[in-house]
Amino acid sequence: MPYILFFPSMHITTGTILKSTSTTNDTNFVQVIIFIAEHNEKGAMGFVINKKFARALNELEEFKQSINFPLYEGGPMDKEHLYFVHRRPDVIEGGTLIANSIYLGGNFKQAVTHLNNKTINANDIKIFIGYCGWDCNQLEEEVAEGSWIIADTAEQNIFSLVQ
Repeated sequence: MPYILFFPSMHITTGTILKSTSTTNDTNFVQVIIFIAEHNEKGAMGFVINKKFARALNELEEFKQSINFPLYEGGPMDKEHLYFVHRRPDVIEGGTLIANSIYLGGNFKQAVTHLNNKTINANDIKIFIGYCGWDCNQLEEEVAEGSWIIADTAEQNIFSLVQ
């Protein structure tokens, strides 16, 4: 696993990585690492980046012709949809820059096409079922109470963290 330093308090922004602590009461967040994809005055949205989903992309009916590619349990909210982060805006249009070279979403059809023809791989994209969400200031309160530790890490690590 890549080397990551965690700090008890730092400012949360888009691109922040959080690690749950033993004080976390929610069973959805035991031993998880979360990448914050959106943070604004309305709240925050992120994805669990270290827990694989039980099924692969090609095991979903709509993508049964796709390659065997891992999916991740993004979080407990909206488990009916796929979300993704990537670092290939050169081949996936429409993504939103999160931090440095990481983008949220974009043209998923292009992403799947490039996965299937091996133009992109697991070092370029991570696909999630569901997401994590917090109302305004809720995440900051959870960090202050000790449920989360903020990480200092390079963005490429989010593509290699798996439990």
